[in-house]
Amino acid sequence: AAMLRCSRLLSMAGRMARSTALVRPLATVAQQTVHLSPVWGRTVPEHLLAERGQGSHVHSSDGRKFLDFTCGIGVTNTGHCHPKVVKAIQDQATKFLHSQVNIHFHRPMLELVDELKTICPPSLDTFFFSNSGAEIVEGAIKLAKHATGRQKIVVFSGGFHGRTHLTMAMTSSKVGLNVGYSPLVQGCVVAPYPYAYHYGWDEDTTVDFCIKELKRMFKGQTAPQETAAMIIEPVLGEGGYVPVPPRFMRALREICTEHGIMLIADEVQSGFGRTGKWFGIDHTGVTPDIMTMAKGIASGMPLSALCASKETMAKWAPGSHGGTYGGNAVSCAAAVATIRAMKEEKMVENSAKMGERLMAFLRKEGKAYGVGDVRGQGLMIGVEFTTPDGKPWPERTKEVLAAAYKNELLMLSCGTFDNVVRLIPPINLSEAEAAEFETKFAAALKTCA
Repeated sequence: AAMLRCSRLLSMAGRMARSTALVRPLATVAQQTVHLSPVWGRTVPEHLLAERGQGSHVHSSDGRKFLDFTCGIGVTNTGHCHPKVVKAIQDQATKFLHSQVNIHFHRPMLELVDELKTICPPSLDTFFFSNSGAEIVEGAIKLAKHATGRQKIVVFSGGFHGRTHLTMAMTSSKVGLNVGYSPLVQGCVVAPYPYAYHYGWDEDTTVDFCIKELKRMFKGQTAPQETAAMIIEPVLGEGGYVPVPPRFMRALREICTEHGIMLIADEVQSGFGRTGKWFGIDHTGVTPDIMTMAKGIASGMPLSALCASKETMAKWAPGSHGGTYGGNAVSCAAAVATIRAMKEEKMVENSAKMGERLMAFLRKEGKAYGVGDVRGQGLMIGVEFTTPDGKPWPERTKEVLAAAYKNELLMLSCGTFDNVVRLIPPINLSEAEAAEFETKFAAALKTCA
């Protein structure tokens, strides 16, 4: 009996020790992170250490429970550690961790192709896989150049396409992303994006202006016959969470078709139910020639993809592009489980429903606190703060984010002036979690009044 009591006491002591070890003071975390490069800019005011995530919440090492409206920058669309995705990862890890596609195929990749064919535009029926958003955008540009035999690329103001040397040259959301890295890759021409609130016009006036300037650009900066592609985010991401007007996308489609230019939809941040449809382009009725995907595709596992027609892909010379890890077996298994869970649990429909609820709340609640515009699609929502005289108000944005953090609500900013709060929660956000957000966000606004 004495030995049994001793055993129980030792067991309890062990559990307490393990529990205590999980609670790490922030000062200790700060000491442990000094050997991490400072190039990773911090978005929260302290050294937050996340121990685990579950659904829409992140649990920190010091015992706090944060409502996560960042999703790892739009990645964990199914929430943290969705059980179906976790199970798929565990099962695949016992079979193959890595199977290089130049040598042999693996079943998760083929299953993923089958799943993607059910949600991507039907004519874009051939796929290539990589690891990250920037990588897949580079792949799309290389494909467009091979398919057309042309060199130049048209991008749009405020766009973000990645941090590699080429994708930096294509990015104009913030100068801080490419300052000090010149000379950048040549051949990228910037056209205006139809951001009506920025211009201070109605949508039709803005679209007319942007179409006019685009056509003018073909007379002054790049000839159509040397332009390989136009690439656009169906919802401007880092540039401020601005959905593209459908009429503008239709005009791009017409211009590209007329001149034999590839139209590329960059769905890296707006894909996989984020906008209340499978892809942002689905809101426009337009089919691009190439579409890029990443972030939400695999619920947090590194994976990206592009799709195009068989005819376009046939023009990509074998061996001219590739990658060691692209289409990793475990990541593909996670992606298959992600898409199936989204379908089974009607997450895309939920994204549309919850997005309507949150935008209605934000428009009502924000008027008195410097919210100049609320816009978005589904659960990809931008809240833009402007001063009473209509100027960007990044200071207010920073204050709101800091106040929300104190209330255990995680959010991010975006926009060229950093004056937009972006909301990107899991697309299976519940009514109770939406109410939790509303309470915490309203409190943050009042703190800053």
